[in-house]
Amino acid sequence: MDTSSGGQGLYPLHRCKTLHFVRHAQGFHNVAGEKDHQAYSSYDYLDASLTPLGWEQVDNLRNHVQATGLSNKIDLVIISPLTRTLQTAVGVFGGGDYSDGIDVLPLMVADAGNSGRPAISSFNCSPFLAVELCRELLGVHPCDKRKTKREYQSSFPAIDFSLIESDEDIMWREEKRETDEEVAERGMKFMKWLWSRREKEIAIVTHSGFLFHTLSAFGNDCHQIVKNEICTHFKNCELRSMILVDKSMASHDTPATNFTGKVPDGPDLPSDAVDEKLS
Repeated sequence: MDTSSGGQGLYPLHRCKTLHFVRHAQGFHNVAGEKDHQAYSSYDYLDASLTPLGWEQVDNLRNHVQATGLSNKIDLVIISPLTRTLQTAVGVFGGGDYSDGIDVLPLMVADAGNSGRPAISSFNCSPFLAVELCRELLGVHPCDKRKTKREYQSSFPAIDFSLIESDEDIMWREEKRETDEEVAERGMKFMKWLWSRREKEIAIVTHSGFLFHTLSAFGNDCHQIVKNEICTHFKNCELRSMILVDKSMASHDTPATNFTGKVPDGPDLPSDAVDEKLS
């Protein structure tokens, strides 16, 4: 009898996480760099913020995640601590316009990053956590240099910046750009840290280069079409949902939805086994 599964695979649910990867929306550095690659070396685009078109992309993705119900499933939003990713994350996954009558901190104050946008509420939102491991390739390009932690805390009060140890950006170097291999290694460290989190459905708002070099390590055991879906370059404000699987048996999570059966206790041999016992 042919028991082939046709390339399908099953994994226990408690050994999986659902990840929603998002590249930030269009930033001013993207526009300038497309016209002239040397613009990426200009301090005019230090920690670049979103363009008006970028905010339009954010609004479109927000409408999508709400229409699909995705916004209600997210347990945690992880963000690279740069203005364009912070703006994208709160615009897509945050609450509505902030109201002074609601006793919660705003995710973003009005006009943060010279956006011209109203404040964004954190009411009824999942936690937002800034993590430096998922930053863009580091060094040389000022657009990838972050501001101080204090500045971000002032502009994005409801985001948790506690994992960022230094107020100043000590990761970025003016004279040296991080190699592809180095960012891939950092990406795998991030993925291992991500797996250690208790949350099961996580959104990650990050950068094209980081996503490409991190996700390229995955999908090598899949069809090329699937591999392409995983690791081709992301467009601005593109979202891709994926399942992270623990193949190493390293997970210690208990299966929350499994039920062992046999309650109350009693005979439960399958009929074939009973027949064999009687023969």
